[in-house]
Amino acid sequence: MLNSSQPPAPASAIETDQARAAADARGLRVAIISDAAPERNGVGTYYRDLAEHLKAVGAKVELISPRFRTGRWYGGLAMPMPGDPTQRFLIPQPRLISRRLKRLDPNAIIIATPGPYGMLGLILARRYGARLVVGFHTHFERLAALNNHWRLFGVLAQTYLNTCHRALFKASHLVLANSDEMLDVARSIGASKVGLMGTPIPKHFLDVPVNPLRPQIKQVLFAGRLAPEKNLGAVVEAAQALPQLQFQIAGDGPLRDWVQHEAARLSNLEYVGWVRRQEILPLIDRADLLVLPSTIESFGTIALEAMARGRLVVVSSQCGILSWDHLNRALFQMRDDETLSSTLMRVCALDQGILERKASLGREAAREINDRNLRHWVSVLRDQDPQGLEQYEAD
Repeated sequence: MLNSSQPPAPASAIETDQARAAADARGLRVAIISDAAPERNGVGTYYRDLAEHLKAVGAKVELISPRFRTGRWYGGLAMPMPGDPTQRFLIPQPRLISRRLKRLDPNAIIIATPGPYGMLGLILARRYGARLVVGFHTHFERLAALNNHWRLFGVLAQTYLNTCHRALFKASHLVLANSDEMLDVARSIGASKVGLMGTPIPKHFLDVPVNPLRPQIKQVLFAGRLAPEKNLGAVVEAAQALPQLQFQIAGDGPLRDWVQHEAARLSNLEYVGWVRRQEILPLIDRADLLVLPSTIESFGTIALEAMARGRLVVVSSQCGILSWDHLNRALFQMRDDETLSSTLMRVCALDQGILERKASLGREAAREINDRNLRHWVSVLRDQDPQGLEQYEAD
């Protein structure tokens, strides 16, 4: 008998419970091996969030990767990342990783990156006969074309990346990418069996109640790596052209000094620095609109997170998130003949009811793609229906 004194469970909680019930990961022992630290870029964030969701539906998960805490790197010998003094790649200690894998005895292994962690993971994975899934997230060749430091040793880097990717793809049971473009790139490198993956959202982004949109757009946010491919010049130009709006840039990267200089020059542009993962949600909630004007963006996780928080989102045509029809219809896309500032002017001129509907569509689409993605990952790790998300997009 129901207790009438107890309030009904929120619809979001009911939907989350239903998704967990449908995605039963009990019996799965999953090792996720990545060169990306959980809080330092989108790839690291992706697998930290995926591990959280898999654990919630019964899987045992070990996330094996470098760590970055209080300004220091942990997990091996740290080497400078060419072209980006804020990043490192780490040479792992084989004995420690081998011990963690032996303790877990994985029946599924995910390798997320082609770096030293990923390649050591490939070598060790052969001991377990586990199902091997490779995540393909970054088109390094296009990034290299934007970075002068990378060009200096481009041939060596290209040879290394192609060799590692081919080895990973050859050994894997399945290669997953998060956009149609990245699927094509994976095939061109040598992947024979590929599938589409969605992007997980931190559970609390979906569970915490959303603040409604304010009557007017006033606060615009960019959050991400401060790197050439993010097209930060468009954000600065928009701040200069639209003094009635307040702009924030959050993140770290090789363009940090330039961003700090521009923020000191413009009164309506604030550089908030590197933001810890637990501070991302309140940062998004304080904004009215998030922008991602990237020239290269395989997906755009921060855009999906902003949608989950009911915020308006503007993206460039180069963002892979547009490949997902259910998400595309909730986004504002920069037109080819538009600057970011003109796109923002167009959005600000829209009726409040249209904006609220767009934000609501985004929240619903983010929840749906997250739930479907969790079920898809469980089926992939169990070797069941690896084309599930591609079929979802076709429906």
